[in-house]
Amino acid sequence: MAVKIRLARFGKTNAPFYNIVVANARTARNSKPLEVLGTYDPVPKTPPFGQGKPFKDIKLDTARAKYWLGVGAQPSDPVWRLLAMVGLIEPKYSIIQAQQQKPKPTMTSSRQIEAAPANV
Repeated sequence: MAVKIRLARFGKTNAPFYNIVVANARTARNSKPLEVLGTYDPVPKTPPFGQGKPFKDIKLDTARAKYWLGVGAQPSDPVWRLLAMVGLIEPKYSIIQAQQQKPKPTMTSSRQIEAAPANV
């Protein structure tokens, strides 16, 4: 039985709210989960007293998340990003990796083009 850690959407139109859940991989997104690990509110909230940057609220039971990762549950890409923010797993992609993997365009000079044999 393949188990995934993923987001189940709740909330109103244009006001999403997600539960971070553990569910069988073949079940629907909002079906009954095996366990609810926490919540994620992607709508930025203003900090108290109006000082600082807006933040997105993540509440997570880290002990249970570590358990499910330990028994082989596979996180979805958005959940992977959230777990990396909390510090439970390594980030899947980093800016440095993306820059290293991107092939740099090579410029061909006019001399190389002229020196190439022509197919006549």
